[in-house]
Amino acid sequence: MGVHLIGGGFGRAAFAPFTAEVQAVAAAKGVDVPRVAVVTVREDAHPGHAANLIDALTADGAIALDTRVTTVGLTDLVDPGVFDDVDAIAIAIGGGLTPAYHAALEAGYDVIRTAVQGGTPYLGFSAGAMIAAERAILGGWRIGEVAIAPEETAEDLDEITVVPGIGLVDVSIDVHVAQWGTLSRLIAATEAGALDGGLGIDESTVLIADAEGLRIAGEGSVWRVFPGSEGVTVSSDRAVL
Repeated sequence: MGVHLIGGGFGRAAFAPFTAEVQAVAAAKGVDVPRVAVVTVREDAHPGHAANLIDALTADGAIALDTRVTTVGLTDLVDPGVFDDVDAIAIAIGGGLTPAYHAALEAGYDVIRTAVQGGTPYLGFSAGAMIAAERAILGGWRIGEVAIAPEETAEDLDEITVVPGIGLVDVSIDVHVAQWGTLSRLIAATEAGALDGGLGIDESTVLIADAEGLRIAGEGSVWRVFPGSEGVTVSSDRAVL
């Protein structure tokens, strides 16, 4: 079982490990074309984001996947039944407005978690990566009256908001870190005690959590933020290319 968390962006190297794992799982089960349940939550249920994800997953058609797409609007809910048939299915959750993904998928968190614990690979892209955590950052750009991140990264929230997520990883996740300046949100939320630290993932970069531990692939860095006796410590790791 692998949990693949992508910080946004469509660089192919960030998607390749997930696709390879899906193919390996399918081969072990004797399935020629693996199925992937793709879920996106977009304004007016627009299908464009799902198409971009599928292109990245299949390297524009060079790899065969049987993708089962569910796209709902920003105020709609996703039927947990889309994850019921998990034999040789992987799960890919897209990006967009993180609070909308949390609300749309919350009823299916137990189903997703059970599937992943049973060996189903999971890919979370941007919002899909953020809600994968036990304590999921939904957004926000202030702590009290203090601005701690760019307002345009707030996900339509004012105050930093942390809620129970799917629980696939035990550390909070933020995304688009180098590109959107969200590292400051992780640092400030950790310093304020809203988080016990976290990991920030750059675009076109994937953090993979599996039986071997944590590893990184793609083009950017993963930023580690954790509290200490002398304040918050920040470090980073890059993929070995």
